[in-house]
Amino acid sequence: MSVMKKSLGVIDIIALAFGAMVGWGWVVLASGWVVSAGTWGAISAFLIGGIAVVLIGVTYAELCASMPITGGEHTYTHRALGVNVSFICSWSMLFGYLSVVAFEAVALPTVVEYLIPNYNQGYLWNVAGWDVYATWAGVGMAGSILVTWLNTRGLEVSAWFQKTAVAGILLVGVLLFVGAVLFTPENNSAPLSPAFIGGIGGIMAVIVMVPFMFVGFDVIPQAAEEMDLTRPNIGKFLIISLIVAVIWYIAVIWSVGVTLPLALAETSTLGTADAMETAWQGKWAGVLLVIGGVLGIMSSWNAFLIGGSRLLYAMSKTHMLPAFLSKLHPRHNTPINAILLIGGLATLAPLFGRKMLVWIVTAGGFGVVIAYTLVALSFLVLRYREPNMVRPFKIPAGKVVGIVTIILSLGLFVLYLPGMPSALSGIEWSIFIGWTILGIIFFAYESIKNPGKSKVVMNKELEELKVVNQHWLTQNPTKR
Repeated sequence: MSVMKKSLGVIDIIALAFGAMVGWGWVVLASGWVVSAGTWGAISAFLIGGIAVVLIGVTYAELCASMPITGGEHTYTHRALGVNVSFICSWSMLFGYLSVVAFEAVALPTVVEYLIPNYNQGYLWNVAGWDVYATWAGVGMAGSILVTWLNTRGLEVSAWFQKTAVAGILLVGVLLFVGAVLFTPENNSAPLSPAFIGGIGGIMAVIVMVPFMFVGFDVIPQAAEEMDLTRPNIGKFLIISLIVAVIWYIAVIWSVGVTLPLALAETSTLGTADAMETAWQGKWAGVLLVIGGVLGIMSSWNAFLIGGSRLLYAMSKTHMLPAFLSKLHPRHNTPINAILLIGGLATLAPLFGRKMLVWIVTAGGFGVVIAYTLVALSFLVLRYREPNMVRPFKIPAGKVVGIVTIILSLGLFVLYLPGMPSALSGIEWSIFIGWTILGIIFFAYESIKNPGKSKVVMNKELEELKVVNQHWLTQNPTKR
């Protein structure tokens, strides 16, 4: 039977997770965070929210090092809570991945408008109040075809692309930070943002958004089987990637806060680009930062396609989804049909306009939070039920961390419920319910077609893993 090829090293893993988490939001939203809470208020929000996300990441790190199997959450929740919960968790996370991949196909042509004004030509139709143009949709579809093609060529190719894109993002980010350090307020008489705006309320307004800026670190467990790392290092570098992302967002907020006049921050659509232009006193700087944002779109796109295709593969291999999705490419050992399915859906996404995709992404975010909650619960259950489980990367005070993480995850879950600032709208609930019904149909069909087979296959996989873990333990007796 074909197996996944171990292609990912340390730099690949950090680039994969960091690129997934950064995306395009830092270009569009940073000035809004500063306006809502002030420079140090927004930084405080990201420190507090970042700690919460790191705690969630810590539970992933321990489980990922213990069970480095393609699918990540798919395996953890099965071991702790059974097949049915495993499907709920995996299907929920898959929705999040698919929604992000589809949205990147819309974000790309939106960014091109900044670089090439008035390039929208060839009116096609209107979807939910958004005019779709042929040139606009064409850019998104071309980007999707490129990223999908790269992924079909093997993980080495997509990992190379990821490292290149992340290197470009970091270069632009360093230039932004250096420009902010060298910038003096005397260069601009307009008042800058104060340290704090709106007190605790302003900070809370930013904290609500923080966890969703870090969605993406979880692509590491999806590709764990393809990592050429020692088991403890898988967990360590997952956490390192999260810490790097927290530092990145804080540095961007500070750079925007100390360079961009408050009045401009309140009206800017691309505040970070305007901050870069102000810091370096040149339009070229703003354009360069937008190019960095484009690289963020591509790196996030690539990472979520990798994660989503591996999750589809894992669900298919365990008879939760149709068998053709578990086919591996005969040469590159990548889940070719899963990649083509996700890539194909993303290629069609621009035809539906931006507003529809925003609804889908918001509903997909709810799916990710459900998955996070179930993983945190699985972590705690395994700490109680299997205290002697081999844990190559074991975190101290695990039960306490597990309880705190469950509370944090449930807190994120509540944010989507009616009455909350980020509650799902009626159409977003309809989309989420539709996805849930589709999952029930698939799972019921596969359960009738292959009764009990999911449990058999996954139990066998876990038994094989236990043998491997015991072998690892004999080679590392100090880890007992």
